[in-house]
Amino acid sequence: MISPSFYHVAIYSLVSVTLIGGLLLAAWWLGAKRTSLTKQMPYESGVSPSGSARLAWPVPFYLVAIFFIVFDVEAAFIFTWAVAWDLLGIAGLVQITVFIAILFAGLIWLWLKGGLDWGPSREKDTTHG
Repeated sequence: MISPSFYHVAIYSLVSVTLIGGLLLAAWWLGAKRTSLTKQMPYESGVSPSGSARLAWPVPFYLVAIFFIVFDVEAAFIFTWAVAWDLLGIAGLVQITVFIAILFAGLIWLWLKGGLDWGPSREKDTTHG
């Protein structure tokens, strides 16, 4: 037997999908169909674009961002575990230990593959000697 709360979720989902679909259909039907080269140009603050919008960010910038995300998420999980450690017991300790071990193994793998070598190194530098 299906619980009554399932019907509420089903009705809510149906109304949401219908409303979103109706709004997208109305925007497509009521929207302007004419296009021109001027309308397709990028626009920012009334200034005509000059040059390319592609900037060459160095790879270490992305590595720092990825490390921040990984360790930030790891810290959030560990702090959450630390708040409730007395309720989780030995099972929680085992799970957080496995979690940290998997992340540490990933860090070691990244280090062995050279992902932490950001600057110039003697092995890669062929300009001297």
